[in-house]
Amino acid sequence: MNLSLKDKVIIVTGGSKGIGHAISHVLVDEGAIPFIVSRNEKTILETVEEIQKKGGKSSYALAELTDSKQTQEAVKRAISEFGTVHGLVNNAGVNDGVGLENGDAEAFVNSLQKNLVHYYVMAQACLPYLKENKGSIVNIGSKVSITGQGGTSAYAAACGGRNALTREWAVELLPHSVRVNAVLVAESFTPLYQKWINTFSNPEEKLSQITNKIPLEKRMTTPEEIANTVAFLLSEKSSHTTGQLLYVDGGYVHLDRSLNTSS
Repeated sequence: MNLSLKDKVIIVTGGSKGIGHAISHVLVDEGAIPFIVSRNEKTILETVEEIQKKGGKSSYALAELTDSKQTQEAVKRAISEFGTVHGLVNNAGVNDGVGLENGDAEAFVNSLQKNLVHYYVMAQACLPYLKENKGSIVNIGSKVSITGQGGTSAYAAACGGRNALTREWAVELLPHSVRVNAVLVAESFTPLYQKWINTFSNPEEKLSQITNKIPLEKRMTTPEEIANTVAFLLSEKSSHTTGQLLYVDGGYVHLDRSLNTSS
């Protein structure tokens, strides 16, 4: 693709693992400069080295995103290094299994801090520069906000909040031509997904059961396929797209999963 993202500075939270890692690499392939914000120094340094080895440019800030001050300082570091920000990908988060029966109020609130509040703090810190550049925000969300999952009330609430903020910010930022969209993930094989699958007594059988319910090609969505959509939404090629929740999921959420598409 040629998305005219050359030298655009894009902050990517959680940009060194899983879907975020793929987003960082796709952005570099498009000539952009991903600025990775994460608390995991090891994976950040590995990702930056990978990017440098293929001739790309990136940088990073270490931050615990549940700490608003650290989140704000991460943006300040990006501005200090590059002078501006053209786009934001809110990606960091974890399905932490805080349910209705197995959770409590404190765990619920802590989960919102891990999975929703930093989306707001990061967007607010980036806002002056996004307005200046008529930039773009992409919020990564989950099918859990639409379909439910069971046993994960806090994460579902956080993801529903991400969807609502996407629409709200799209409206609020219309006068500034800042576009805001979300990409909702269903089944994508990442290290976190592998960890979850491994909690079952027969991980391979469970994985097969899941993939057989994905209408398109009976396979997982790759992180790269999600990243390609994110890059498109950040680019001028999607210049009249805002307030949208895009499902990159092989039809998992909206198509009848009982369909037999093997023939």
